[in-house]
Amino acid sequence: MFLSDFDYELPDKLIARYPAPKRSGSRLLVVGPTLDDRVFSDLPQLLNNDDLLVCNNTRVVRARLVGKKETGGSVEILVERLLENNEVSAQVRASKSPTAGSIIVLPGDCAVTVLSRLDDMFRLRFSAPVTPYLEQHGKIPLPPYLGRGEVPADSERYQTVYARAAGAVAAPTAGLHFDQRLLDEIKRCGVRQAFITLHVGAGTFQPLRHDFVHDNSLHSERCFIEHKVCKAVRTARQSGNRVIAVGTTSVRALEAASINGGLSPYAGETDLFITPGYQFQSVDAILTNFHLPKSSLLMLVAAFGGHRRIMAAYEHAVSKGYRFFSYGDAMLLLPEKV
Repeated sequence: MFLSDFDYELPDKLIARYPAPKRSGSRLLVVGPTLDDRVFSDLPQLLNNDDLLVCNNTRVVRARLVGKKETGGSVEILVERLLENNEVSAQVRASKSPTAGSIIVLPGDCAVTVLSRLDDMFRLRFSAPVTPYLEQHGKIPLPPYLGRGEVPADSERYQTVYARAAGAVAAPTAGLHFDQRLLDEIKRCGVRQAFITLHVGAGTFQPLRHDFVHDNSLHSERCFIEHKVCKAVRTARQSGNRVIAVGTTSVRALEAASINGGLSPYAGETDLFITPGYQFQSVDAILTNFHLPKSSLLMLVAAFGGHRRIMAAYEHAVSKGYRFFSYGDAMLLLPEKV
């Protein structure tokens, strides 16, 4: 397959540049044997007793920083990953790339030493503890397609209400639709919830470069799945209940931990690239947002739902004025035969 097989026309006005007034007030397109236009607060009506929702509890760090070289030139840093000893892996944008040994000066009298470079990533060492420094001086790393700077509402709304494990530089956006009231209602309906952690990296915003789909590879991301999650997934499936992954990040984590047959506890990296033809091991339905044209995330969704059916659903969503991308509306993707 080619990138052009995953292209679609999207009017600029349908890109959701700001969150909806209410988290659970977004629209929800149910993609089953037919298409059903709903609202996200209808979700409890669409779930069954003892379904299992698997959510990603990663927390977005304030990973975007602006500083200066010692020579005075402006530098923008996007922290990709927190390492040990006040070190990070980061993307660095400047008129001229900094060299090993050079210093970047950040607000709050923080000096950053450039240690090395590997491809597009730089290894940097901060003179201050990184996590508290980012919380005080960093900015939310909003997706570039929003085309705007941070506003106060982003600090809350670009996090899920169940975000716990700091380490992501992009939100697991399907989870942004849940507020606590909706989660409580879902629990009262007998739906269970489990949490995995996948720290979404900056590579999620990078376009695929090769036209032939399988010539591309994906960035690596860290994920963690505990034994109790594996047990909950096995129990649900053995009982004939559904495992519903909230977001493509949850799908990727579950499938990475199932790659050798049978879901097992997992702590490590994954660069799993899911495209049409992939055989899913641990997921029965997917709750997801609408993704960019020609993106790996759209390919994952098409792998689960079928290319023709997903592209038809996207055409329907455009025609009905759904809001797209991180702050946009949602889709509940069910098997073609339910």
